[in-house]
Amino acid sequence: MSSGFWYTEEQTPNLRYSSKITQTLHTEKTPFQELAMIDTVQWGRMLVLDNMVMTTIKDEFVYHEMISHVALNTHPNPKKVMIIGGGDGGAIRECVKHPKVEKAVLCEIDGRVIETSKEYLPEIASALFGHPKVEVLVADGVKHIQENENEYDVIMVDSTEPVGPAEGLFAAEFYQAVYRALKPDGIMVAQTESPFVNADLISRVVKDIRTIFPVTKLYLASIPTYPSGLWSFTMGSKQYDPEAVDVSAIPEMETRYYTPALHKAAFCLPKFVQDLIKE
Repeated sequence: MSSGFWYTEEQTPNLRYSSKITQTLHTEKTPFQELAMIDTVQWGRMLVLDNMVMTTIKDEFVYHEMISHVALNTHPNPKKVMIIGGGDGGAIRECVKHPKVEKAVLCEIDGRVIETSKEYLPEIASALFGHPKVEVLVADGVKHIQENENEYDVIMVDSTEPVGPAEGLFAAEFYQAVYRALKPDGIMVAQTESPFVNADLISRVVKDIRTIFPVTKLYLASIPTYPSGLWSFTMGSKQYDPEAVDVSAIPEMETRYYTPALHKAAFCLPKFVQDLIKE
């Protein structure tokens, strides 16, 4: 057994994930959750909420590029974008790279996530330092969506696991409200957990989104610090099919994971995942 300090996340009652840490930078109990910033040997700085890894310096680019660029490059004119959750700023950082995005609104319920991310993860939170396209709301995303109809071209649900403050973000009623908040050709995308660890959740969420949106597609990415390393995103689109995109027209952007070819490839699902979401 190697010595040193370790942070361990209990990913399921039967599965734990450990990272060797060099120091704990910050801990606090916010009005919503336990928040910690830790420095790890393998992954660099790590944001932990309620003892679950949210993001790390080393692998954050995968999640943030894949939750944003797939939808933004499926929609022909994504002028106004909303991110629900995502207080670390990674998804909105990717959104503002997109030439057609004029306004990106971040709606995060816990203002302390935003502030500590700006302090300890400035490379992820870079768009939260007064970027001209960005508006930050410290508010309940569910409530905001319910109060704004026909408002957004793209809505991204960048939530924590479906427990605590994020539980309502995995409910059919919420997806109905998202549908209403989108313009007539709008697109939503939500992170929908791991097909190895959260198979039942994925089946239910895809079924719910399918009853609301005419085009519903699930796609995958590899994110090593999330349970099992294989992660899913589910897109609901009123009109546009992400697999029908002309990838030659995708604008050039600085990315490290997402590419035009990967845009299509991400929808090629392993058989066991296809079976999970069969109609």
